[in-house]
Amino acid sequence: MADYSNLEKVRLEKLNQLKDLGVDPYPRRTKRTHTIQEATEAFLAIEKVQDHEPVQATLTGRIRSVRPMGKVTFAHIEDGSGRIQLFFRANDIGEDQVTFFKDHFDLGDFIQAAGKVFRTRTGEVSLWISEYAMLAKAITPLPAAKDQVVEGEVVQHATLTDPETRFRQRYADLAVNRDVREVFRTRTKTIRAIQHFMDSKGFLEVETPILQPIYGGAAAQPFITHHNQLKQDLYLRISFELYLKRLLVGGFEKVYEIGRDFRNEGVSFKHNPEFTQMEFYWAYADYQDVMSLTEEMFSFVVEEVLGTKSFTYRGQEIRLDQPWRRVDLREGIIEQTGIDFHQHETAADLAKAMKSLDMEFNPKAPRGKLIDDLLGHFLEPTFIQPTFVYDYPREISPLAKTKEEDQGTVERFEGFIGGLELCNAFTEINDPLDQEERFLEMGRSYSEADDEHHPLDEDYLRAMRYGMPPSGGFGMGVDRLVMLLTDQQTIREVLLFPHLREIDK
Repeated sequence: MADYSNLEKVRLEKLNQLKDLGVDPYPRRTKRTHTIQEATEAFLAIEKVQDHEPVQATLTGRIRSVRPMGKVTFAHIEDGSGRIQLFFRANDIGEDQVTFFKDHFDLGDFIQAAGKVFRTRTGEVSLWISEYAMLAKAITPLPAAKDQVVEGEVVQHATLTDPETRFRQRYADLAVNRDVREVFRTRTKTIRAIQHFMDSKGFLEVETPILQPIYGGAAAQPFITHHNQLKQDLYLRISFELYLKRLLVGGFEKVYEIGRDFRNEGVSFKHNPEFTQMEFYWAYADYQDVMSLTEEMFSFVVEEVLGTKSFTYRGQEIRLDQPWRRVDLREGIIEQTGIDFHQHETAADLAKAMKSLDMEFNPKAPRGKLIDDLLGHFLEPTFIQPTFVYDYPREISPLAKTKEEDQGTVERFEGFIGGLELCNAFTEINDPLDQEERFLEMGRSYSEADDEHHPLDEDYLRAMRYGMPPSGGFGMGVDRLVMLLTDQQTIREVLLFPHLREIDK
């Protein structure tokens, strides 16, 4: 049973009064004829035409403000398309109807209002009310939006300034903050722009299993579940990769997927256990081809979503109208740290060289993980403008093809913007014997509990033995891209319902 506040009890009493009067506080049907935007546009189209018929409209929305002024009352309502003022006048609908509205309707209630659209003497497009009805009574008052003006005073409400509360009650956050709603509209535009670009390039959008008998395609810990009837442990996927590449074996040459991945790892400003990924695989391409397509895709998406090829992130202007900078991983680390990892062939030797650096790391980590730590600490934060880092050590890239002239290095790149890693791509291994050896190498180099452990997938190897064309593959974190395009500092701001710690009871 809910523990109602005094204000909620007052609203419950109003709800009961409505019922006693035979008014349904939650009717099953509405009679909306226009959205607020449609009604406003219809009025503006005929406003300057002489002898025109007035625009009659029945609008619906949430009450955002109420301002009684004697026998006249003003209110504002908002729907998904915009906001409009309501004009109640006792001479038109009767004093009892104006009083009924003031006595029984509160901020946050949903109302249906009918009348003609007009412009007030102060110039505001409004709806002159002829009749109205309750659509949904709000029992709990919405919190005030940040810096919201209520009865002439600026109001700040703690629930909307505390991030934890905003994320836990996202429904209230969305209801009162237009800028938050705009973030998620931008998110949808971003995903549609990616689809538009990939479709225009001849890629086929597909769906692959979320529940998988063997996880793979990335270096991460999985979530484990159990199928009762099959008596089988299953994993929530950490990547689409191995299933999408099976489709290359099957004859599709260009495939992509946008969907959820799940990784049982730490939560941070750029990590959430459940996140949205886009991956594509392209037969007869290599990582250089993928690099060029990546530049083209990002430029297209940014212009499609923002209408420009530049945007601001953390106070820095990011430009997409030029080729991305390209940095060789080995040379970049030498430049930033003075360490040439080619001169340190073992993990112990590399860890010894890293002890003089101002950074935290696990000295017992495998060599590839230590190199990745150097990249993350010294290089990644400096990549504000779009940058590709390419040619990675073999031991942290079990699915990438080695360079012909250097078997210890693979054809792989990662893309960075605004100090964030956004994408990862390879020239894919299509030799089943080489792939099997890589899986075995990983098993020898990493313990079962290590994040970098990659299990051997016999069915994927079987598929490769049927023959897989040369190909390039690509993966991108969609949430991080939305962070960039909306200038958000944490991934939680671009997830409708981010994962949070349980509140202590």
